[in-house]
Amino acid sequence: MARGMSDDPFTLFDSWYAEAKQSEPNDPNAVALATADAEGRPSVRMVLLKGHGPDGFVIYTNRESRKAGELAANPQGALLFHWKSLRRQIRIEGPVSHATDAESDTYFASRGRDSRLGAWASDQSRPLDSRETFERRVEEMTAKFEGQDVPRPPHWGGYRIVPNRIEFWQDRAHRLHERRLFTREDGNWSEGLLFP
Repeated sequence: MARGMSDDPFTLFDSWYAEAKQSEPNDPNAVALATADAEGRPSVRMVLLKGHGPDGFVIYTNRESRKAGELAANPQGALLFHWKSLRRQIRIEGPVSHATDAESDTYFASRGRDSRLGAWASDQSRPLDSRETFERRVEEMTAKFEGQDVPRPPHWGGYRIVPNRIEFWQDRAHRLHERRLFTREDGNWSEGLLFP
């Protein structure tokens, strides 16, 4: 192990994430999620991290969206956090699986009512003829669930990226950056440095 390095990437992630929550002006939990389809064509988009720990990094979405289709065809994902205020990045790669229904139900229930209604109204990633069509569907869902709880749609839930590779990148002067790489094999983490 290189001097000064943690032997636990999750402890280091927690430390950096806590600092980002203090320094980032907007959405410190914003993360780029990269997927690839069955033919290997890549796609990337920003999502929000909603849970993390040694069992993985969790995001939530419509399971009929483009990203969900790509994850069904090729259940591997990569995440990239970029915290400009700290001049840091974290890259996470690994297999992806569904979060449990209980986890998805709990998180969905914590969302604002309008967000829950929007999950019912949206055919995420599909063509939309006009904004008015979507707004009308939101109104329809609002009427449908008037006076009652808005349950989680069956097509909506969480995904867990279980890392087998985590890289911590720290900006340094003259582009002499510091890169720490943690890799997991057979359940055990090892770490080292990469040339910038």
